Amino acid sequence: MKSDIAKKGIERAPHRSLFKAMGYTNAEIGRPMIGIANAANRIIPGHVHLNKITEAVKAGVYMAGGTPIEFGTIGVCDGIAMNHIGMKYSLASRELIADSIEVMAIAHAFDAMVMVTNCDKIVPGMLMAAARLDLPTIIISGGPMLAGEHPEKSDSGKIDLVTVFEAVGAVLSGKMTEDELALIEDSACPTCGSCSGMFTANSMNCLTEAIGMGLPGNGTIPAVLAARIRLAKEAGMQVMNLLEKQITPRKIMTEKAFKNALTVDMALGCSTNTVLHLPAIAREARVSIDLERINEISRVTPHLCSLSPAGMHHLEDLNRAGGISAVLKELSRSGLVDEDCLTVTGKTVGENIKDARIRDRAVIRTLDKPYHKEGGLAILFGNLAPEGCVVKQSAVCDEMLRHEGPARIFDSEEEAGRAIMEGKIQKGDVIVIRYEGPMGGPGMREMLTPTAAIAGMKLDAHVALLTDGRFSGGTRGASIGHISPEAMRGGPIAVVQEGDRISIDIPGKKLTLRISEKQMEERLAKWTPPQPKITEGYMARYARMVSSASRGAVVK
Repeated sequence: MKSDIAKKGIERAPHRSLFKAMGYTNAEIGRPMIGIANAANRIIPGHVHLNKITEAVKAGVYMAGGTPIEFGTIGVCDGIAMNHIGMKYSLASRELIADSIEVMAIAHAFDAMVMVTNCDKIVPGMLMAAARLDLPTIIISGGPMLAGEHPEKSDSGKIDLVTVFEAVGAVLSGKMTEDELALIEDSACPTCGSCSGMFTANSMNCLTEAIGMGLPGNGTIPAVLAARIRLAKEAGMQVMNLLEKQITPRKIMTEKAFKNALTVDMALGCSTNTVLHLPAIAREARVSIDLERINEISRVTPHLCSLSPAGMHHLEDLNRAGGISAVLKELSRSGLVDEDCLTVTGKTVGENIKDARIRDRAVIRTLDKPYHKEGGLAILFGNLAPEGCVVKQSAVCDEMLRHEGPARIFDSEEEAGRAIMEGKIQKGDVIVIRYEGPMGGPGMREMLTPTAAIAGMKLDAHVALLTDGRFSGGTRGASIGHISPEAMRGGPIAVVQEGDRISIDIPGKKLTLRISEKQMEERLAKWTPPQPKITEGYMARYARMVSSASRGAVVK
């Protein structure tokens, strides 16, 4: 066992003595030592219950003959960090999570790992660590929260966190009262768990299952169901089987497995943040994901599920309808899924989904009746984004799939937010928020507040928003993020001027600044970078080391 280097032999008597100081018996010390990375805390709704999940995992490990050794990791709640300086730290926390797990696993010579996770950056951070360490590992999420019920309108459908964000815009534009907002605020998030739509956390939990690193049900079983506890026990037991057979993450997260994940991504209409996280995870797994490849997969993958924010359904509905296994099964009918890929069950994808079926065809549509013929995401290129940018095309209304309008320039989220809230944005405008990229932000903030305000003001069918920053998985409308190169690196977005015409062609995968090549060259030649917004501490170091969003915004 790998852990023998920390516990076996006469010279390891001091080490064993320290284990015994914590109450471990000789029998426990002699078993395989399974590191349990527990992301529980009291600041993230998706993590507030993870101690309970972790106890179930530990029970499973004990039942299967291992010794579980629990340790903690950090986490940021994107909703609470939203629209203030805290959001700069969210994406950057992904790297800290991966690094901290690496430190703990190697320093203590764990034989295998179970990673208990749930929310936006914690899931990819743990997957990055799993790929980097390449120890037998299984990921178990805490599961999604249930959607809320509108307190006064029973026929309006379910509500969720994005409903609250959009209600703020409705209040500011006079379309809703503050009393109505308060009622929605109290009802939108009724349970623990990751926010109930196909936002970033649930996107990544579903893709963890699709890529083979989570057991069937990992992405969709609600946090409050007993089935989630049973799944956690099964994960604890199954990691011992992975250890025995030496099934490690790099044997699971192959190039074909990433293609499966991207295919499911397109079928579900996942968060645009997956375009940051999957390449970052792939890099650790020694696999390359090119942005053009994402478009190739999107072109041939029908959009089968329309979940919030694009549609009315939520994760509880997807779970009831058959979950990720049913989506994989439907995609496999046209050969869009590689069924031979290995998974943490010890079986192939094909074996896992053999008996899966769609139980509700309104939630999971069939290949011949999709919501859209193409997948949920699109990568656009052009003279404004030479290295690419991303949009959730499944959440864009038909009127905005093609749009041209005057640029409204803002050098921070705060500037843009004030203009939107004060009613200074007109129909037809193209809002440009720059210096919010990985280096320039620093940290590449999510910007759900401005996009939700636009939707709440009923401007999402008339206004586009472009940024070198990023958007929440809860964003809808013509919101185009990750523009690369970013402004702080001297990308073309840095020299867009107020009133410049910008053309958006999502079906054509084009984003064009309507100026000549000579004008572009002249502007870029005169550009000088602004002073960094943060000059000390972790984020200053992060800004110096982080790569472009087009390469996953990884720390080099």
